[in-house]
This record gives sequence, C-alpha cells and structure tokens, in this order.
Amino acid sequence: MSGRTVYIIPEEELVRRIQVKDKLAFEYLYDRYSKAIYGVIFRIVKSEEVASEVLNDAFLRYWERSEKYDFAKGKLYTWMVNIARNLAIDKTRSKEFSQSGKTDSVESFVYAEVALPMEEMKVDGIGVKELLSKLKPDQAEIVDLMYFQGYTQSEIEEKFNIPLGTVKTRLRAGMTLLRKLLNVDK
Repeated sequence: MSGRTVYIIPEEELVRRIQVKDKLAFEYLYDRYSKAIYGVIFRIVKSEEVASEVLNDAFLRYWERSEKYDFAKGKLYTWMVNIARNLAIDKTRSKEFSQSGKTDSVESFVYAEVALPMEEMKVDGIGVKELLSKLKPDQAEIVDLMYFQGYTQSEIEEKFNIPLGTVKTRLRAGMTLLRKLLNVDK
C-alpha cells in the first residue's frame, strides 16, 4: 500500500462536489472510474493511444457537463460509460481512424498490456458478462456488437446479413431485459 488514506465519497456527494467544480472530488472520480472507463473505450477503439485520448476527452466532458447528470435517470457510472462509448464510436467514425479490426467479441477480447482485474471492471458490482449471459444469445450478440464493439444498427445489418428490423427488435428486447435486471425502470 502507498500509505495514503483512501476515503470513500458517497455517489450523491461526489456528484454534488463535481457539479460545483471541486477539483479534489474530480480527482477522486478519475481514480475511481478511469480504469473501467478506459476498458470500455479500448474495446471499441482497440488502440492504447486512441483509448487514452478518448479517455481524456471523456473526463473533460464529465467536468464540463456534470450539471447535466440526473440521479433519476440512472447511476453515475452508466452516465459516464454512455458518454465515453459515444466519444469512442465518434472517434472510430472520424476520417483519421481506420475501422478495421471490429471482429473481437466480448468473450474473446483480451487486453494487450492493460489487463484489468475483473473486480475493477465490475464497477458498482455490475458484471457485464454476467448480465449479457442472462439475455438470449441473439440479443446478447446485438448488445455486444453495438455497445462494446461500436457497430451501428446499419453496420450490423450489412456485415452480418441481419435485417434491420430484426436488429432493432433484438436490441430493444435485450435492453428492456437489462433495464429490468438493473432495476432502472422504477
């Protein structure tokens, strides 16, 4: 251990402090979530350099838009992941980024030199692999392709020869079940 005392800040207090631009609270946020967020980004961009760049952009966005976070709409981590995921997908669609290498699945994905212990990937006790295993295989595949590999619905339709309506139906059904499992629809 490094000898420094680690304090746990309750989520509501953390958000309140970040919303008033408390730099120490923001450092705490970064220390607590950056590795897990990096993992989500890396799964989409598959490049350490690009993932680091997107991670920095994501944390800048959290800082700038913290007042838009609403507890009623979901957990802080979910809000953060959605922002990071969208930034990563935007990056993969930019002119400077090659879209090759979108073939790894969640189950077969292995981090190169950035291996994270499974406990760090289960922020707030939510294990993504466990949740996906509770979906029907065709639903889990669509969720995996969209949220972890960065595909759009149209790209899934083209690349995997699945009708767009089927992609949308599987995604909707999978997301409905995930919401129930996460108890988001209160």
